[in-house]
Amino acid sequence: MLPERDPVLYFVQRLRDEAHRFAIGSHRARRKKEMITNPLDEVAGVGPGRKRALLHRFGTAKAVSRAALSDLKSVDGISEQMAQAIYDHFH
Repeated sequence: MLPERDPVLYFVQRLRDEAHRFAIGSHRARRKKEMITNPLDEVAGVGPGRKRALLHRFGTAKAVSRAALSDLKSVDGISEQMAQAIYDHFH
């Protein structure tokens, strides 16, 4: 037991508080990043450009997942093979 006004006790308390602040901050950052993930990020071969084109054409990732294969092929920058890969990912 350390005395109530011992400088070592204050140091240990500040050390504890800093460790908790760091842990909480990193947890919040990780949680925030997980909340903004998009299902299109999981499709192999779909990068930022193709993702932008798909979202521009369909509006949402949910609409992309419901789109027919022919609709996916009609998007600029999406080849027939890529459209098939996207369609297979969601179905």
